[in-house]
Amino acid sequence: MTISSRPGTETATTAEGTVRGVHEGPVTAFRGIPYAAPPVGALRFAPPEPHPGWSGIRPATHSGPAVPQHPSALAWLTGQATPEGSEEGCLNLNIWSPAAAVGGAGPRPVLVWFHGGAFTSGSSGGDDVDGARLAALGDIVVVTANFRMGPLGYLHMPEIGADNLGLLDQTAVLRWVRTNIAAFGGDPALITVGGQSSGAYSSLLLALSPDAGPLLRRVIAQSAPLSLPPQDPAQAAETAASYLRVLGVSGNTAAQQAAALRALPVGQLLDGYRELRNEALRAGRTAPPMYPVLGGAGLPRPLLGAAADGGLRGIDVLAGTTADEMAAFFARDERIRAADREAAVRMLTAWVGGRDRAEELYGRSEERHPGGTPARILTDAASDLNFRTGVREIAGRRAGHGEPTYVYRFDRRPPGDDGTIGAAHCAELPFLFGNLEAFRGSPLLGDLGGPGDPRGIRAEALARQFGGALAAFVATGSPDGEGLAPWQPYAAGEADGASVRVFQEDAA
Repeated sequence: MTISSRPGTETATTAEGTVRGVHEGPVTAFRGIPYAAPPVGALRFAPPEPHPGWSGIRPATHSGPAVPQHPSALAWLTGQATPEGSEEGCLNLNIWSPAAAVGGAGPRPVLVWFHGGAFTSGSSGGDDVDGARLAALGDIVVVTANFRMGPLGYLHMPEIGADNLGLLDQTAVLRWVRTNIAAFGGDPALITVGGQSSGAYSSLLLALSPDAGPLLRRVIAQSAPLSLPPQDPAQAAETAASYLRVLGVSGNTAAQQAAALRALPVGQLLDGYRELRNEALRAGRTAPPMYPVLGGAGLPRPLLGAAADGGLRGIDVLAGTTADEMAAFFARDERIRAADREAAVRMLTAWVGGRDRAEELYGRSEERHPGGTPARILTDAASDLNFRTGVREIAGRRAGHGEPTYVYRFDRRPPGDDGTIGAAHCAELPFLFGNLEAFRGSPLLGDLGGPGDPRGIRAEALARQFGGALAAFVATGSPDGEGLAPWQPYAAGEADGASVRVFQEDAA
C-alpha cells in the first residue's frame, strides 16, 4: 500500500520495507530498490535469496550499482560509458509510475524490461534506459532491473549452485514485481516482460519457463539473436573447466573450488572471463563464452523450437529487428569492409556450412540491395540469418496456431550515414525510451542539430510513434492506439511482408 508522502516525494511499502521515491514531472521514480540479497560471500555463484529487508524508510532516489563488468563491445556505437559496478547491492531495480497511479487512481499495466549486452555487459540504471518518458507516454508502469551476467551469471557449475543464475535473477525480479508492484500503482495481473538483444532472448526464455511464464501476460522481443542455440551442457562444463584453468583455481572437490572462486576479487573473475573470450575469438567462435545452458535452471527446451511449437500460447507477442542488425558488428571489421563477392560468399559458407546455401542467402540479399557493395550485402544476409529468420519462424508458426504476433522492422538510419552504420543493432533503443539526449553525438543516433532542427524534430516524432506503439501493446495486447498507424498481426507466407510494421522517420 502507499503511505504518507511529503512534497516532491512519495513512499510505498514493499514486502521488505518502505521506500521513498521522487516526483519527476508526470511520473514518480523509485530507483535502486533491492529485489534480492547481495550476491556476495556464500551467495556468489548461488541462486538469488530474498532480501532481508530494512527498517525505517529507504531512499530510492538514485540508481543502485551495476553488476561488475568490462566495457561493452558496442560502446563505440552507442556512446555509453561503462557503468559503475559492485557486487554489493547490484541486484536492484528501478520503477517509474504515472504519478496518479501511485496515488491510487487505478492500477496500470506493467513493463519489466531487461537490457542487452551479450549476456556480458549492460545496466538498468543509466540515462539511456531511464523509463520516465515511456511511462508517461503510455500511462504504464516501467521497471528495469540488473541481473548477473558473464561469469557471475552464467558460469556452469551446478554442483556449487552456479546454474543459469542470470535467468534465476530475472525470475526473481518478476516474482518481486508480482508481489509488490501494486504499491507502485501497477497491475500484478498485467505484466509484460521485454528486452533487447540478450535481454530479448532472456525475455522469451522467461515466457517459456514453467516458473516465470505464469507470471506474465505479454512479451516484447527486440532484436533477439534467435539463431543462437542454448549452450550445450557438455560444452558449458568444458568452458567452466577452462575458466578454472585460466584463473588458476584448483581443488579436488566442488566445495574447494567454490571456496576458491568466492574468495577471488571480482576484477580477477572478469579478467579471466575476458581471457576466455579472447581465446574463443581466436578460435573463430563468436558466441559469448558463457550464456544460458540447455537443461539448466529455467531452460528445459531450446528457445526457438519451444516458441515455434506453441510454447507461447496464451501470451501476447511483439517482436522485431532493426534493418541492419549486423552493421554494429561488421562496421569496423576491415576484413568485411574490404571483401569482394567471392570473399563474402566464403564467409557465409563458413557460417551456414554449405556453399549452395550461402549463394542462396547472398543472392536474396543482393536482390534487396541492387548495386550494394559486398559488405552491404553480407551485412544484410547475416542480419537475416541471425535475427530476422527466427522472428519470421516464430510469428509464422504462431499465426498457424491462431496466435497473433506483431512484427516490426526499425529502419531509421543516422543523418549523413554513408551506409556503414545504417539501422544497426541497438538503433531503436533511443526511440523506445525517448532518451535521445543520452545518445546525442553517438554514431548510432547521429547529429540531431540544435533546438528546432528538423533532424531533431523528426527523431522526437519517431520516438513518440515507436515508444507509443510498444506502450500500447503493454496496455492492451495490440500496438494500435490513438494517433498510431494501424498494425496488423503477422500473416504467415507473406511474400512482401505487408504486415511487418516499418518504423522510419518522415521524409519531410
